[in-house]
Amino acid sequence: MKRLLATGAVLAALAVSGAATASERLHGLSIFGDLKYPQGFSHFDYVNPDAPKGGELSQVGPNVLFNQGFLTFDSLNSFILRGTAAQGMELTFDSLMVRAADEPDALYGLIAKSVSRAEDGNSIAFHLRKEARFHDGTPLTAEDAAFSLRLLKEKGHPLISQNMREVKEIAAPDPHTLIIVFTGNQTRDLPLFIAQLPIFSKAYYTAHEFDQTTLEPPLGSGPYKVKTVRPGRSITYERVKDYWAKDLNVNVGRWNFGEIRFEYFRDRTAQFEAFKAGAYLLREEFTAKYWATEYNFPAVEDGRVKRVTLRDDTPSGAQGWFINLRREKFADPRLREALSYAFDFEWMNRNQFYGLYERTESFFEKSPMKAEGLPSAAELALLEPFRESLPPEVFGEPVTPPVSDGSGRDRTMLRRAAELMNEAGWTVEDGKRVNEDGDVLSIEFVSDEPTWERIIAPYVATLRRLGVDAKIRFIDSAQYQERLKSYDFDITVMRYSLLPTPGVELRSYWHSDFADQPGSRNLSGIANPAVDALIEKVIAAETREEQITAGRALDRVLRAGHYWVPQWYKALHHIAMWDRFGRPEEKPTYARGIISTWWSTDAKE
Repeated sequence: MKRLLATGAVLAALAVSGAATASERLHGLSIFGDLKYPQGFSHFDYVNPDAPKGGELSQVGPNVLFNQGFLTFDSLNSFILRGTAAQGMELTFDSLMVRAADEPDALYGLIAKSVSRAEDGNSIAFHLRKEARFHDGTPLTAEDAAFSLRLLKEKGHPLISQNMREVKEIAAPDPHTLIIVFTGNQTRDLPLFIAQLPIFSKAYYTAHEFDQTTLEPPLGSGPYKVKTVRPGRSITYERVKDYWAKDLNVNVGRWNFGEIRFEYFRDRTAQFEAFKAGAYLLREEFTAKYWATEYNFPAVEDGRVKRVTLRDDTPSGAQGWFINLRREKFADPRLREALSYAFDFEWMNRNQFYGLYERTESFFEKSPMKAEGLPSAAELALLEPFRESLPPEVFGEPVTPPVSDGSGRDRTMLRRAAELMNEAGWTVEDGKRVNEDGDVLSIEFVSDEPTWERIIAPYVATLRRLGVDAKIRFIDSAQYQERLKSYDFDITVMRYSLLPTPGVELRSYWHSDFADQPGSRNLSGIANPAVDALIEKVIAAETREEQITAGRALDRVLRAGHYWVPQWYKALHHIAMWDRFGRPEEKPTYARGIISTWWSTDAKE
């Protein structure tokens, strides 16, 4: 009876809110209403609809989602906080809709054939395909979808559950209709966020605990299922040949590999040697030194291994050393700014990166939302209410990392770093930086990748010359992930890859609600009312122009906060592969497209 009443309440709410009628069903969704592909399109433009099926793709990362591990794994559940999950588990689950990789934010129906939105935006109905099936042949119904969304809201990873706070009701009035009612305070993109969440089997997760780590492959409905698991070493997925959605337009020409395997190695040297030996077939090279100097082994010289460079049109996002403001010693922004003056990017790019990188300046690097020049009138209108609480730099040219002379010992930069440390109350006594209580300024860089030592070590040496007790600590991957989740670090490296049209996920990066939420992306612990307000402006913008304006204002405030030491980026993917792959002529604008659109020339299916 309670369940029936709840469903009735949801239906009533939907009716009151003015839900769209059946004649107004949409085949796609986007934040600002722009859709490239019409109703009944045959396939995405960036696929080869005749691509052969079969063969193998084996690689090392970087398909990282939420708490997936890059160096090891101990769980097959990617959607909870606990454990370090294997890469690729999202391949085993379908979602209500799927993103088009050549549009900034458009989604098209997968499990859901169509969608209806209320005129006021406070409710939405997904109309599910009757042919949807799990891998065991059982029907995938609206009840499974409703169960999944409730489960993720209650027990899912905080990056999911916290973003679902504005979901008020979820109901399945019939096997093929899913209705979601929002609180009225939801963000514009929340329906799109929900439409991309995995749909689980209610029967399976009624019999199995969802919020526990496990190495038992779950029941899914996606294009792949788990074949073999070697904990901490590799995981292999096999293509589901009778996959229920293989002929849908959103899947034509996609999911071509017969098997996809993710390999794990404890360090990048071992990764590279294994690739040279043919232990796996494809790698994206993230180490500039390797790309510039190491691809001269026989298989490259005789053409068995190919190197390709793919254009990266996605926003580069933010990569840098993130400073943990939860630690009292980092409270003064002048100390945090001093850390930027102690880092010599120009020397490092020339001597260690072979000039392959550009300096990251913005939290929205390589995006229209990157702030440049003086604030526009529209930006000032958003910033003025917070003028008294913001540093003056917000209202001038945006804060930009200093540029050195490239010597590695730029005296001007070191002198400025020392001045800022002195101003922040950290002065030198007996060669050590101490505060008025005599506490020594110690800074520990934490990482789980030993290959970072050659990058961090020169930075640490400079800080030591300034009197800072700086050091590097390398720990195993599982311990590292736990320390990140609990914010048990001074400084660590992270890269945030932002969406072309950022939305509700921005809260998890910088909003105060996530500053102390375990497992969030807000590594620095930013808790700033102006940042909070501007994030809401970005995700509630009525037009793309308004969103860009709000994003630029937000970028100015974040950069003036000195929450990080920006690092570097490159607008390219450096791919090395054994010569056993085919790929479409057109790369999707906003994705590598390797897993979903390439194929094996060894295919025998």
